[in-house]
Amino acid sequence: MSNKWIIKDAGGNIINSCILADEDFVKANFTHYEAVVAPTAPELTAEQKARIWRDVELASTDWIVPLSDHPQRAAYLTYRTALRDWPSTSEFPSGTKPTLGS
Repeated sequence: MSNKWIIKDAGGNIINSCILADEDFVKANFTHYEAVVAPTAPELTAEQKARIWRDVELASTDWIVPLSDHPQRAAYLTYRTALRDWPSTSEFPSGTKPTLGS
């Protein structure tokens, strides 16, 4: 069970928004309380995971766009185009991901 608790008065008003204590202590010392439950992250679909990966890859290569004299600029720009186009291909989301230099 939880180790974080919200303590309330008889009217349901919060007295203390978060105390750290074991359940036995809370039960012995307070009449109205509720456990603080940490939210769980939602399960992502394969498409959502693929889009997150793609977005991270695009963000990590943003630096190349304004550099007109970088020796690998053409390869990076081709890679970025492949990343943007990937969701419209049959390889998306579980097929071969775009790679730099291919």
